[in-house]
Amino acid sequence: MSKKQPKPQHQNQPPQQGAVANIIFLPDREDSTDALKLFLACEIAKVPYGTTKTLPGGVDANGRYVSGALIELVNDQRVLFDANAGVRHVLSKHTPRDRIDLHAQIGHWMEWEAGKLAPAVGAAKGVLTPQVRELLMELDRGLVGAGATLVKDTKAADIVVYSCLCPLTVEIKKETSIPAVTAWWKRLGRDLNLLKGLQAWKKLTSREDAAPVEVKRTNLPPPKVEPSVVIELRHHQEKILPKEGQRNILITSALPYVNNVPHLGNIIGCVLSADVYARFCRLRGYNTLYVCGTDEHGTATETKALEEGVSCQELCDKYHALHRQAYDWFCCDFDYFGRTTTKQQTAITQEIFLKLEKNGHILEDTITQLYCEKHSSFLADRFVEGVCPLCGYEDARGDQCDKCGKLLNPIELINPRCKLDGATPVPRTSKHLFLNLTEQQPKLEEWIDSSSVKGAWSANTVTITKAWLKEGLKPRCITRDLKWGVPVPKKGFEDKVFYVWFDAPIGYPSITANYTEEWEKWWKNPDNVQLYQFMGKDNVPFHTVIFPSSLIGTSDPWTLLHHISTTEYLHYEGEKFSKSRGVGVFGNNASESGISADVYRYYLLSNRPETSDSQFTWAAFADANNGELLYNLGNLVNRVVKFLNKQYDGAVPGSKSDGPAETKLHSDVNTQLAQYVKALEEVQLRTALKLAMSISAAGNLYLAENKIDNKLFTNDRDRCDTIISYGANLVYLISALVYPYMPNTSASILRQLNLPQRRITEEWSGRDIVPGHVIGSAEYLFKPIDNVAELKAKYSGNAKAAAPEPAKGKGGGKKGKSGGGGGGGGLLNEAPAGVEKTPEIVELEKKIKEVGETVRKLKAEKAVGVEQAVAELLEAKKKLTVAVAGVTKN
Repeated sequence: MSKKQPKPQHQNQPPQQGAVANIIFLPDREDSTDALKLFLACEIAKVPYGTTKTLPGGVDANGRYVSGALIELVNDQRVLFDANAGVRHVLSKHTPRDRIDLHAQIGHWMEWEAGKLAPAVGAAKGVLTPQVRELLMELDRGLVGAGATLVKDTKAADIVVYSCLCPLTVEIKKETSIPAVTAWWKRLGRDLNLLKGLQAWKKLTSREDAAPVEVKRTNLPPPKVEPSVVIELRHHQEKILPKEGQRNILITSALPYVNNVPHLGNIIGCVLSADVYARFCRLRGYNTLYVCGTDEHGTATETKALEEGVSCQELCDKYHALHRQAYDWFCCDFDYFGRTTTKQQTAITQEIFLKLEKNGHILEDTITQLYCEKHSSFLADRFVEGVCPLCGYEDARGDQCDKCGKLLNPIELINPRCKLDGATPVPRTSKHLFLNLTEQQPKLEEWIDSSSVKGAWSANTVTITKAWLKEGLKPRCITRDLKWGVPVPKKGFEDKVFYVWFDAPIGYPSITANYTEEWEKWWKNPDNVQLYQFMGKDNVPFHTVIFPSSLIGTSDPWTLLHHISTTEYLHYEGEKFSKSRGVGVFGNNASESGISADVYRYYLLSNRPETSDSQFTWAAFADANNGELLYNLGNLVNRVVKFLNKQYDGAVPGSKSDGPAETKLHSDVNTQLAQYVKALEEVQLRTALKLAMSISAAGNLYLAENKIDNKLFTNDRDRCDTIISYGANLVYLISALVYPYMPNTSASILRQLNLPQRRITEEWSGRDIVPGHVIGSAEYLFKPIDNVAELKAKYSGNAKAAAPEPAKGKGGGKKGKSGGGGGGGGLLNEAPAGVEKTPEIVELEKKIKEVGETVRKLKAEKAVGVEQAVAELLEAKKKLTVAVAGVTKN
């Protein structure tokens, strides 16, 4: 083979729309079909291209490690490290941009080739094995009726599949059981541009046929590794109960409501974040129990069941299964995922109530509600609709107006109507039960002052909690006139159920009771168990005030909150997630995107809204995958594994010549490892993930600076042994560090290394792997994402279509600003931007904010005094509107 770099093909032809390409590939037989794909794509698309062979060891002139082949798009200033992505990009100009269905079909065949065909052909070693034959039959069925190509109007899929099958050319030509494949093969063989690409590839790689992608290692010997760093996870093989003398961690995430499918914001807000911490605790060797489940009682369930024309139980069964499927796909490793519609939930809720009543913490009072005389029932807030008294929107709900966003009481609506039958409801008083938080406040404050310090609550959590305490806790209504819920075990209240926010948190212990009859060992064991809870910030008061008060009031020794981890809101491309409008990615369609769950997990966790709202954008998502995962972590693992397999026949050597480079690596890794452990102990999930990726980057830098390649292996074997030994040991450490965040990626790394699960330790020696240990075969951890526009279009929905129309008729229907200013029939909440704020305006804004918060709390608690507070709020808004008008007039 000539050592001289070949001249570019078509160098005298003008560039096609500026797309000049350079194909960089390995000169040996490994992964040769990746280069073939790119050769064929450039020839068929008539894109001018040059070719460059890598240096020994698979490193190009720019120091990049090449796994198979990559393509540089010179004018676009882009590098695509995946051959399939390169093919798709080069041929994109030949595929109609508006035909999303074509892009989906191309993606299907490329996924099929990468996930099924390529591994099977690689293992076949040029022979039609039963597995390959079965895949060829599948291809044959796909070609029947497909026309000249696999996907109409483009050869992108054909190039990828054809290149992969090239090692089996002789066998395919002889096969008679796949007529459609045989005919397709012949058609492609008559394509002159394809033949030119095939001949150029053969010449540069000195072969007539391709070799398998990689020889897969089978029958591997047992792992050789230091036992002290190995851990066996048995949490699904045995019941987990607290153990004396161990750190016992009880983890819950806010119970997702059952009336809809969770979106990415819901998932990162509680379930996924809790999963990361649970996985970390397990690899630290802590005795850990992680429970979650669906919250299934309340008004929203009855409303949704009504909409879908099913019973409440049928609705709960449906959405419980959908939630479970979504979390399974996202690899959330619960010890138990339950629900609140169980006999244990009823028993524990009623027991807590009866003890609260016995201890004098329950009050009776009456409140005014709307009653439907047509079907003889009090109406829950969401079963009432009418005209908003503030903005005139005709379809406002009894709890909130969707147009102006204001919280409402059903009795405030103009022309109210029953959502069930359209009848006009009438006001009636109804007797209810209240939890007397007022007299419990001293004990609660004492507990909060202690737990918030010991558990290191965030400043935001403490602020929200203290705000409730500062205004003084008031009795809170804990019953509702509904049929779907936990029955109230008290004479005279047989037709009522407990308010969902009284019984929902009790789902944590009741779900644990479904997991084990010994649930009290977790929930009534405050000296030996630490409770960690994960949720969105809007749930904070229920977990730091309401739920603890309910438990403290029983006088039982409950395990109370130790640490609370909250998130702000995740938005989608500048909008709110909306299932009805099709905006955003939801749990039931994330899998349809063709992107692995680990990539979603990584992006969501690296972008976790810990201290402020964050955005999900497809551009940033693709950058995180293509840059951080593929080029950093994927490159390190692939480089180490392939170099060991190629040069050492898979056997990890011992370190023989430690020097300054190893001292520096050891110091850098251990410094960041200690920071990683500290961050996760403090539930700083995003910080710890950045540190794990930084350790991976340190590994890449170490290999690059020490120039590990074939030349070093030949000329300085001891030095090469040391570098690759440290590299392999670092990859083993990283498999543990990424496990909480990307469990499938961690599992792949362990398969490639042929090693058992590693602990998360506070120190790294660089010598966990015993010399002579034999690793497994290489696997690709990540694939490039190059269809951002397609993905964005798919999940953008139709935001304008579902926006509420301005109300007409009674009430005026004037347009008002949502949120900060306007609404309320033209009344202001705050001065518009640009208005000079006088002392009067500043004082009125402050008063509106304070009184508004009072109104919201009184409404939420169904407490007396709402009407007076609302009147005070409206009066303050009127004064502000007049004051602003006076300033702007002057």
